Amino acid sequence: MGSFKGHALPGTLFFVVGVWHIWSSVVRFVSNPNSFRVRVWHPVPGFNGRIKYLELYVVTIGSLIDLCIEFFYSTHLNFFVNGVLNPSHMNDFEHSGMLLMFFILGFIALLSEKTSRFTVMPFSCATHRLLPLPQEALCLIAATAFTAEGLLFFFHSTSHKGLEGYYHLLLVFLVGLCVISSIAGAICPSSFPVDLCNGIAMTLQGLWFYQTAFTLYGPMMPQGCGLKGNSVVCRSVDSVVSGEFLANFQLFSLVLAVLACVVGSYVFAVSRFGTSK
Repeated sequence: MGSFKGHALPGTLFFVVGVWHIWSSVVRFVSNPNSFRVRVWHPVPGFNGRIKYLELYVVTIGSLIDLCIEFFYSTHLNFFVNGVLNPSHMNDFEHSGMLLMFFILGFIALLSEKTSRFTVMPFSCATHRLLPLPQEALCLIAATAFTAEGLLFFFHSTSHKGLEGYYHLLLVFLVGLCVISSIAGAICPSSFPVDLCNGIAMTLQGLWFYQTAFTLYGPMMPQGCGLKGNSVVCRSVDSVVSGEFLANFQLFSLVLAVLACVVGSYVFAVSRFGTSK
């Protein structure tokens, strides 16, 4: 069983990065469609210092903070019991492993972009990156991180049943879309729809984390269901079905809202940054 804060924090990270990804992808495409390339991360235009890598810092530092909360704070440093991993904190260990993958993604991307060495050549000095990874390789690393997240929520040690399980099942589908779009980015590195789909999937994932938090741990609990101890309990099967229908409607509404915002941002970007081509 999770908590409101436990869903709101990763939801914020996914939502912020996803929205930035959508906007950056649209602006880059309308500015120069012929040179468009899929990117795992998008630099802040007009800056050459640390602000340029703001997205990577958000991913790396944000996942590290969430990792420390899950691994150190939530477990109260009680890692082992009788020489084995504390079974009461397996949920925290699993979340820590998922967050570690996103930290590795951000760290490798930063390492690829910011580390350099000087090579002395006759009559000149050249600067080379220590870990020059192409965006296609970073796409596969991102797909690995999303796969770890999807496997976590699908094979969770915490028993997600009933309405709670249904909300997490829909989350797995959204994570799967992130995996597919990330792999597609490595296969089709010049596809604007693939890059845009990846941003949409991350945005929807962040919004669904928030929706889950407000529904299961906040004021939007469906009628006939409620928290009992560490589980969501519904009075009858009909209450569970009604809750699942409500979840479907919520997801449909979020998808419709995100797509409307994407179309609006595209129209605005074309009027502001578009070329005659």
